[in-house]
Amino acid sequence: MELRAIRTDEDLDWALAEIEQYFDTPPVPGTEEADRFDILTDLIEAYENREYPIEALDPIETLKVFMDIKKKKQSDLAELVGGKPRASEIINRKRPLTLRMIQKINTSWKIPAASLIAPYHLEANGEGA
Repeated sequence: MELRAIRTDEDLDWALAEIEQYFDTPPVPGTEEADRFDILTDLIEAYENREYPIEALDPIETLKVFMDIKKKKQSDLAELVGGKPRASEIINRKRPLTLRMIQKINTSWKIPAASLIAPYHLEANGEGA
């Protein structure tokens, strides 16, 4: 079972090519091939997390992405946060989300509350978050 550390993008390319064979025919659990697949995927994940970290979205970006994916409009958000002007202020980073708003969004849209409570930047003429 050939394994090696992933220290460069070339090593990453090698590891990805090695696990590609398992996509068509997954290894049988408990076999040496299954162990190899697990080790390679762990090595790939560790390298990618170290070399290509993905930052978490802030609460407003989370809302925007969710609204885009689920085809929600600002008017849909307005129903949850107290009107169109308030929804506009939130989307434009002029007003922070309140705990009550976060609870309504979480309950109605099933966006994890943890994704909405993180600190984020507001525009200078808005209130502080």
